[in-house]
Order: sequence, then C-alpha cells, then structure tokens
Amino acid sequence: MVDDESKIDLVTAISGSGPAYVFYFIEALEQAGLELGLSAEQARTLSLQTFLGASQLASQVETPAATLRAQVTSKGGTTERALLSLEQDGIKPAIIRAARAAAERARELGEQLGKD
Repeated sequence: MVDDESKIDLVTAISGSGPAYVFYFIEALEQAGLELGLSAEQARTLSLQTFLGASQLASQVETPAATLRAQVTSKGGTTERALLSLEQDGIKPAIIRAARAAAERARELGEQLGKD
C-alpha cells in the first residue's frame, strides 16, 4: 500500500495504532449500550456487528467515508443528533491529534533506535 519507507511513522500512526482506536470506539459504544439498558452481551454484539458491517461496506465500494456517513444520516434523525454531539465535543479533531501524536512518537522511537 505504502512503498515509501519515509512514511513508516505515518503508517504506524494510522494502521499500527489504528486497531486500538477502533477498539476504543467499540469500548465506548459498549459502555453506552450498558448505560442505556442493554445487557453486556447485547451491547458487545451490536457494537461489533455495527463495526463489521460498516467496515465491510466501506471496503466494498469506492465511495468516500464522508459520503457513506451522509447517506446513513437522516435530516433531523437520531444519527444526525448523535453526530452533532460528536462534532460539538470535537471528536474528529481529537482523533486527528491522536494520530499526529502517534506519528510523532513513532518518529521519536525510530530516532532512538537509530542512535543505539
């Protein structure tokens, strides 16, 4: 996918650390499900199946993620309300900052390993 070794720290920030980001979001959805009254099994299954289905769809089409998101967001509906809450909390910029922090740390670690 990326054949330029100079981008290894960027790949690490997105793909190397990425599974933890996904697990973090699943963890949050599970907790929300529990707090809303679902059983632990229901919250886990719904969270996992939601990620699985969304990931499969996104990987099978050329449609940008932003377009897919818009396609499943009804004006004035529940998803729009949830997304507005995420936007108000600055979730997207926080995720971007997290990836930048991971890339910076990968660069630092690479420099340290190069010195040893």
